[in-house]
Amino acid sequence: MNETVDYDDFKDIDIKAYDWSVRFIRSLTKKLKVNMQLHADQHGLQGDIFLFNHFSRFETFIPQFLIHEKTGDYCCSIASGEFFTNNSLLATYLNNVGVIPHNHQRLFANLARQIFLGRKVIIFPEGGMVKDHRVLDKHGNYSIYSRITGKRRKQHTGAAVLAQGIEVFKTIIRTAYIKKDHAQLIHWKEELKLDSLEQLLTATFKPTLIVPSNITFYPIRASDNLLLKGVELFTDGLSVRQTEELLIEGNILLKDTDMDLRIGKPIDLYDSWSWISRYFLSNATTEIKSLNDIFSLNTKPKGIKHKLLGYCFRKNVKINRNQYMKEIYANVTINLSHLASVLIIDCLNRGQQKISKRQFNTTLYIAIKTLQKHFGINLHNSLLNPDEYRGLVGGDCKRFEQFIQMAEKSELIISTDEEYQFQAKLGDEFDFDEIRMENLIIVYVNEVEPIKEVRHAVIKAVKSYDAMNHKKLSVWAMDDESVSLRWDKQQYLAVLYDDINQQETASANPESFLLQPATSNGIGALLIHGLLSSPAELRDYAEELLSHGYTVLVIRLKGHGTSPYDLREQAAQDWYDSVLRGLNILSAYCNSIVVIGFSTGGGLALKLAATNDTRVCAVVAVAVPIEFVAKSFLFIPFLHGTNRLVKWVSSIEGVKPFIENSPEHPTVNYRHVPVKSLYELRRLMDDVESLLNKVQIPVLIVYADEDPVVHPDSAQLIESKLGSKDKKCIFVHSDRHGILMDNIGGTWDVINTFLEKKVLLA
Repeated sequence: MNETVDYDDFKDIDIKAYDWSVRFIRSLTKKLKVNMQLHADQHGLQGDIFLFNHFSRFETFIPQFLIHEKTGDYCCSIASGEFFTNNSLLATYLNNVGVIPHNHQRLFANLARQIFLGRKVIIFPEGGMVKDHRVLDKHGNYSIYSRITGKRRKQHTGAAVLAQGIEVFKTIIRTAYIKKDHAQLIHWKEELKLDSLEQLLTATFKPTLIVPSNITFYPIRASDNLLLKGVELFTDGLSVRQTEELLIEGNILLKDTDMDLRIGKPIDLYDSWSWISRYFLSNATTEIKSLNDIFSLNTKPKGIKHKLLGYCFRKNVKINRNQYMKEIYANVTINLSHLASVLIIDCLNRGQQKISKRQFNTTLYIAIKTLQKHFGINLHNSLLNPDEYRGLVGGDCKRFEQFIQMAEKSELIISTDEEYQFQAKLGDEFDFDEIRMENLIIVYVNEVEPIKEVRHAVIKAVKSYDAMNHKKLSVWAMDDESVSLRWDKQQYLAVLYDDINQQETASANPESFLLQPATSNGIGALLIHGLLSSPAELRDYAEELLSHGYTVLVIRLKGHGTSPYDLREQAAQDWYDSVLRGLNILSAYCNSIVVIGFSTGGGLALKLAATNDTRVCAVVAVAVPIEFVAKSFLFIPFLHGTNRLVKWVSSIEGVKPFIENSPEHPTVNYRHVPVKSLYELRRLMDDVESLLNKVQIPVLIVYADEDPVVHPDSAQLIESKLGSKDKKCIFVHSDRHGILMDNIGGTWDVINTFLEKKVLLA
């Protein structure tokens, strides 16, 4: 053991040095590729002692920075005594920013004082880095590998000792306060070198909270990086340990990596005490004269009372240690690599050496949907945003492909056209400093081993796969549409978007919806709303179709029903992808589908018809905006290009990012039109116009003869270019654009008659 070092007791944080460090870290993290996110509620942030798991070296200075950013509070931490030898410049700096050597002769007393000053303490109770993420032994007990002994050991109890000691100290002060022992209170104020009794009492009557927290990195990579290559240029050779750390941690810093810091449920020390502990404490407080006396209860008790209190102290410390370690590991942020890794190992445990890609991908999707319904599980954002994971079933998921590429490069699996083959290396044992390079799948499995719900969800998904069919998947796909809406709304609630959001008046429910008739006519109707609108626009006509026996799905186009800022981020392809998802969902209920689109939705309906998908039997296009009444729309490409140029050369959004809109239906439509969306609309219409000759199914074109938005010439242009021989164009008398929503001029009857002749009686 290192010799005890001698430092001035109660050295305080140098605020200027700390603030400078915060500014430096803020600048540094902006240049790195690690995306740090702190998940915490206000109750958790009120804690005193924050505990984190330890997987990489650089993470040891991140929690302090993020907690300070969130609360304004200064944080202390503990570092190895080897950094404090010879009063070096580094030692001075570390002291100035609240870092205390682990072998300080009054370590706990120093930390206790910092908490009474309003500081927070950051502790990594595992001690060293847990590279293999293995925290459970074969018997399910918490323990970790010790590099020093080469054996497994329990996690450290220092955080519990500190918290117990502080709570003992607070009990002593509260007793003195109740007894109005002013001299005793002054004594403790002076021992702690506090400014006032008020400062002492404020901290005393605040509960002592240990806050177990977790840091999860995603993805973990073991590929070469610039940091490793740079170091190799200036060294003759690196050890396995050095190479491994530069590989893993260099990739965390230099490649896009999410670092989720999740603040868990605080543990109130006083609540964890038994009545007998409180009894012994009340009888021993008068004999405690200093903080050192409190923290010496274990090693140097003074008399029988202290021995009894010390016994309770030790017992409570172990209980608290088990509490906070369980909570730390329960707060892992679950990601797709966790699920894929658990599924692979489950297959191997069942003797399955390979699996079809369709089964593997679909099973992962089922597991995701299962865990989404499980409260208390922390899912990575990519498992909460359907745009990130729903491509799994179709074999088009970027994050999953990254995982597979990692596994292939590490020679853990072989990916063929149809299946994944699991390699023998998955079962090999690796040294502690090699496992992150050689078998990240086991590292991922170890990380979620304490969260039994993860493995249960995967096993349930495996068993569910054989009974899976198109309709069951479509139910989940429909749920994804609702999940996507909630996700998109949440992203655009920030104050940053209030300038536009607060002027919006749309209040109708914008969710996609599916209507199923009591007696089906066997035909599905896919309805597509217009630009700036939402499925609410077509609710009434959907009910009309339902009454005729149609199974009706009204799909929300990406970017709608949330915020004009959201719409501004979407391209025409994103809208079309929404339509394709709607078609796939509805086809689980009906073999034949008619597609009905209004305005921009009509253009998307025609584009879908041009694919000659056999599921689509007819199309109705209402008020498709091929040409506009307002000639100013001709300048939209120029305005969009100018906006892009201005945004590129400056930090502002552009010359005119939004155009104000006076909608016919203000409870349904946006009041602001993104210029980019008009540009995307123009691109979509050009695309549709070029595809019209490929449409072969029956088509009905409907326009208002005095549409104030879309020029009537659009109708003849579409009709003339359609490849279909079965096509019809009808004008209804109206000076409004929204003829489908309001059923102007008998629009519904016109469409219903067409469908009856061309679809129902065909």
